[in-house]
Amino acid sequence: MDEETKRQIEETVLEILRDADMTSTTEFKVRSLAAERLGIDLSHPDRKLFVRGVVESFLVSQNSNDGHDDGKSDPGQEQQEEVAVEQPEQNREEEEEEAEDEDEGAKKRRRGPKEYNDDGDLIICRLSSKRRVTLRDFRGKTLLSIREYYMKDGKELPSSKGISLTVEQWEAFRDAVPAIEAAIKKLEGSD
Repeated sequence: MDEETKRQIEETVLEILRDADMTSTTEFKVRSLAAERLGIDLSHPDRKLFVRGVVESFLVSQNSNDGHDDGKSDPGQEQQEEVAVEQPEQNREEEEEEAEDEDEGAKKRRRGPKEYNDDGDLIICRLSSKRRVTLRDFRGKTLLSIREYYMKDGKELPSSKGISLTVEQWEAFRDAVPAIEAAIKKLEGSD
């Protein structure tokens, strides 16, 4: 991507973010609006990563600006960061509940830098050295993938071994977790 395109994308994304309602804005919405305004496809991995970097820089600058004005941080700012990174609704609610129980120092320790793979997908967690859970945007849909990865030419690539769930499928699975846990306990108890 040439420097002029980067400059145009950055200016447009920042303009959108300054005018956005940060309680409901997602990175996908920002990227879609910027693509529409600029007339360019921003769904390519390198462009996604660039937009994500601009969004995260904006959020960090908002956090530091809030901190310098009066020495206090804005409690809603952490929520803004969560929204702009496109996490499923349940994850946001769980994190907010956990955050209420933690002191400010513990919150800062828990929130490390977010990790992304080479395609710009958010890595939610690593289940093992080969398996991970990622969150990605695919053709306008948010997908949660639980997948095995392999190394090729120094890059970690997703294999066909795994599953991608839509938000609706994830919610159905999440709701079934108590029944799954009960069945596991029952099976373990019968050994």
